[in-house]
Amino acid sequence: MSYPTANEKLERWLEHQVEEEVLEPDLLIVDPHHHLWDLRTFSEQPFASFEQKVYLCEEIVDDIHTSGHRVVQTVFAQCEAFYRADGPQAMKCVGETEFAHGIAAMSNSGVYGDVRLCAGIFGSADLRLGAAVEEVLQAQLAASPNFRGVRTAFPSGLNEDFLTGFNLLAKYQLSYDNYSPDFERLPVLARLAQTNPEVPVIVNHLGGLVDPDAPAEQRRRWQAAIDAIAACNNAVMKCGGAQQRVGAWEPPFHMNRRAAPIGSEELCDLLFPWYQYVINAFGPDRCMFESNFPVDKECVSYRTLWNTFKRIAVRLGLSESEKAAVFSDTAARVYRLTL
Repeated sequence: MSYPTANEKLERWLEHQVEEEVLEPDLLIVDPHHHLWDLRTFSEQPFASFEQKVYLCEEIVDDIHTSGHRVVQTVFAQCEAFYRADGPQAMKCVGETEFAHGIAAMSNSGVYGDVRLCAGIFGSADLRLGAAVEEVLQAQLAASPNFRGVRTAFPSGLNEDFLTGFNLLAKYQLSYDNYSPDFERLPVLARLAQTNPEVPVIVNHLGGLVDPDAPAEQRRRWQAAIDAIAACNNAVMKCGGAQQRVGAWEPPFHMNRRAAPIGSEELCDLLFPWYQYVINAFGPDRCMFESNFPVDKECVSYRTLWNTFKRIAVRLGLSESEKAAVFSDTAARVYRLTL
């Protein structure tokens, strides 16, 4: 590890986990959602609260290699990392893509093993700029041939400027990732998806905050919201991120609430109903398991997380082709990766 003191608290907690046998070690995996960053100087939230302060090439490679799972490619997820310090405000986000492309180049050298990091990259662009955002999208594409799309919030009114920017994604064959902990926004996201079926709309982290202790009425409202976005054929679900802290709220298996990390069987039992619902609603060919590391690392190790996903797949009775879809093929298709 490059920065042991920066991540010491988290790494010390993870040392208490029970090392599990790797399930189905030969199953091909594309991890379609992880971050890379250096947060040691950050004071704003949510970044200041993340326990993994430094997560760069060596850190993620170490997580992947020691996990024992066959992760062959990854997709970098927007997280405001290494924005440009100078230049026009709208263009500062291009620095993140330049950074992620540098990590991809490091990985492609083979020095860090066979996994290919940042084979896909989705960053940011302010779609509220309307037609003016085209210059930003062109700069993002120029920064890396691995650039695949953007992740931004959307206005509840879906105003004309934002829709103009959104439609430009289709022109450049780019995707639209979105996450809000408020699942009540999913029906509005569905309306956005319907405005341009050519744009892949990728719902992050099961569509919102997942609380295992949520009352039945809240679960029913979440299910209705999932049904609304699943009805859009251009919508895809990332199945993960349920293992993350959201603001001040922490899941019951967070490091602040357990002396030792949770195991995959217990985590599967706890969260299976949510994963079952979204995979049934979207179908395996529109679902992809994601690590959301290092955010979810505060609750579970990389090995245990992918063991959990494999247990979910078995419990769902997925066929070999369906397993291939949720673990690699959907991600490869949506982010245009060559396996």
